[in-house]
Amino acid sequence: MTRFDIVATRGKIVESVHRISAVVTDADGQLVAASGSAELVTYIRSAAKPFQLWPLVRDGGVERFGLDPEMLALACGSHNAEPAHRLVGARWLEKVGLSEADLSCGGHASLSAAVAREMIRTEVVPTPLWSNCSGKHAALLALARLHGWPLEGYTKLGHPVQDAVADSVAHWSGVPASALQWGEDGCTAAAVALPLTGIATAWARLGQSDDPAMATIRSAMLAHPAMIAGSDRLDTVLMEAWPGRVLAKVGADGVYGAALPTLGLGIGLKVEDGHFPSAGHALMAILDAVTARVDPSGDWPMDRLVSWRTPPIVNTRGIPVGGVAVRGGVTFA
Repeated sequence: MTRFDIVATRGKIVESVHRISAVVTDADGQLVAASGSAELVTYIRSAAKPFQLWPLVRDGGVERFGLDPEMLALACGSHNAEPAHRLVGARWLEKVGLSEADLSCGGHASLSAAVAREMIRTEVVPTPLWSNCSGKHAALLALARLHGWPLEGYTKLGHPVQDAVADSVAHWSGVPASALQWGEDGCTAAAVALPLTGIATAWARLGQSDDPAMATIRSAMLAHPAMIAGSDRLDTVLMEAWPGRVLAKVGADGVYGAALPTLGLGIGLKVEDGHFPSAGHALMAILDAVTARVDPSGDWPMDRLVSWRTPPIVNTRGIPVGGVAVRGGVTFA
């Protein structure tokens, strides 16, 4: 299978190479394109969030708690903790009757360098609403409250909330629940691992399923891309540049899940050494290849996305000293 690397060069020397494994499938799980190890088992990390939300929406949580689309989008996102994100997170707590103390995720510095610098300047001590996973945790707690399950231990395997999440991931990915593997995510919630083919299939189904609950989640994500990440983050920029035509969700340690609803395709990728920036470069390379192959006459505007492809490497004075390039790519079936 074709090798697919993100290569960083400084001067005339290749300084680092980040190998990519990636899969593109349709909603039936049929392989469209791949590179590296298509059956690589990896933690899906935060790219699992729409499927962690689905049981709540399916079981009537939107109606029970009066949840709005912005709230659903935040639950699918890994946000920057910008003011709008924290306000929507607070609305989650109010609607479900929770407090920040109920959120297991804890607080951390913003994923946005600009917001993180401002946090330092203003001496902010981050609380759980500052966590990029605050929306997900609010949704998991809402599922427990909806069914009368205990709030305590909602992040742990064996809790009914996590049983529902496991069933959801299995349903959408086509990977049997018994074959899923588990660890603990950075936000304290159970983290699920499955093959890249399962990740791609789940995202393809998210992009075009007529299941009412999943359609509600998809609609919320498409309507509120700023809740999925935030300012100057690829997930948001990409969804704003191609409205209605792409859903994208990064995961920690070099993971991406994405869907192209109008093309009926899903993408799962993993930077094998976990290099986080390379995941975005790899996603753009795959999107370029797929749209050129499957929809060559389509209008896929690129002007806002140039810097996410092969950006220069600069020194502390902003002077280019190297660059990022793509070597290889996916091979079509």
